[in-house]
Amino acid sequence: MSGPNGDPNFSIDDGIIDDEDEFSEEGNTAINTMLDQINSCLDDLEERNDSLNDKLHELLESNRQARQEFRVQLRTTTPPGEEQLSPDKYSPTTEGEKGEEGA
Repeated sequence: MSGPNGDPNFSIDDGIIDDEDEFSEEGNTAINTMLDQINSCLDDLEERNDSLNDKLHELLESNRQARQEFRVQLRTTTPPGEEQLSPDKYSPTTEGEKGEEGA
């Protein structure tokens, strides 16, 4: 039979509703160990990400300095009257470089 809302009638004595903790101490320990391992792996990934980010910034700065040096070299080695190569229109320039080019 079902109850007034169409729900089956279950009593607490049927063993379906059980408020007791189903995990043993060993199960809790195993879960805590796995969570610790996951946390350690995430920490390692975060450190690697930070390291890669720092290396990328160093590479970008090195590339920017090399482009600046190349532009200076082009300006000083191009004889007057000859067409000077313009910077690659597809290469990004920083605000500082834009200001230096106009100077």
